[in-house]
Amino acid sequence: MLRITLLSLPLVLAGCLQTKQAASPPAAPEVTVVAAHAQSVPVTAELPGRTNAYLVAQVRARVDGIVLTRQFREGGDVRANQSLYQIDPAPYRAALNSAIAAENKAAANLVSAQALLERYKVLLPGNGVSKQDYDNAVAAEGQAVADVASARAVAEQARINLGYTSVAAPINGRIGPSLVTPGAYVQSSAATLMATVQQIDPIYVDLNQSSVDGLRLRREVSSGALKAKGAGPASVTLLLEDGSQYPIAGKLEFSDISVDANTGSVTVRAVFPNPDRLLLPGMFVRARIEQGVNEQAMLVPQEGVTHDVRGQAVALVVDGDNKVAERVLKATRTLGDQWVVQGGLAEGERVIVAGRQKVRSGMTVRTVASAGEPVAAR
Repeated sequence: MLRITLLSLPLVLAGCLQTKQAASPPAAPEVTVVAAHAQSVPVTAELPGRTNAYLVAQVRARVDGIVLTRQFREGGDVRANQSLYQIDPAPYRAALNSAIAAENKAAANLVSAQALLERYKVLLPGNGVSKQDYDNAVAAEGQAVADVASARAVAEQARINLGYTSVAAPINGRIGPSLVTPGAYVQSSAATLMATVQQIDPIYVDLNQSSVDGLRLRREVSSGALKAKGAGPASVTLLLEDGSQYPIAGKLEFSDISVDANTGSVTVRAVFPNPDRLLLPGMFVRARIEQGVNEQAMLVPQEGVTHDVRGQAVALVVDGDNKVAERVLKATRTLGDQWVVQGGLAEGERVIVAGRQKVRSGMTVRTVASAGEPVAAR
């Protein structure tokens, strides 16, 4: 019995080998793909910058004197021509009264000189007065006219100085801390700084753009690779210090024509509405500027793009025979969760976005679309 069993063992082993040889080859791995198509993609630049007040006005003393009162709340909003400080007006009121009196005296002297001249005009033809007396009367009348003009100018200057004792806000805006207190002595010769008013609605955002990036943009627009955004000002989106997006879009105001020799950048200024005073001068922000439109770019999900040891962007694609091939891409920026590809892919090529870890170039695969539906080979 033992001999029969040993003799039959080779037959059993042979049968197992034949069964394994008859088994079907392993199935091709399954990958998820996305077809790449050319489309219009906005070209944006994200630039760092800081906010600056739209208008800044320094409130300074224009006459000498003692500050009697402060008439505003520090950190509050003020209106143009609103009184902020009262400087002691007494000496300036006295100076004005004296100037007005001098003006009145000069006016009275002018009336007397004019009357004398009129009498001499009548007497001169009959030799009632000498020619010298008449000439003296003409000169006296002219002197009296000049005295009136001079006295009037002095009175006007005194009136202006008296008005300067009430220090007013030069613009609408928000005022900072007071730099003088009641009882302080201010001087016009030193132009004593009393406070600062800043208009922050709207507000400026000054951004720094590399001159190299600006040069590349202008070349791409001139060559036709990019289409300009239009004749109107470019739209600007603002990102705040905490990463949140400012809810109101701004507009590009201008781009400086001079390159900073120290930083190699140019200043780009945008203006934003600021009705809620959320933006304050000096805040660090980042802004996205719509610079143009690339009508031949392709969008590829970020999970479908990796970088090789040389830092090049690469992707695995599936050709018409369902074989995997590697492509080196020209992808320098992202848009949301996708890479903007400007070269390296042909229209309609299928990029592997899931399952790429289990495949390599040259392998045959089965494909499904990213939505889960089968994708036919090209």
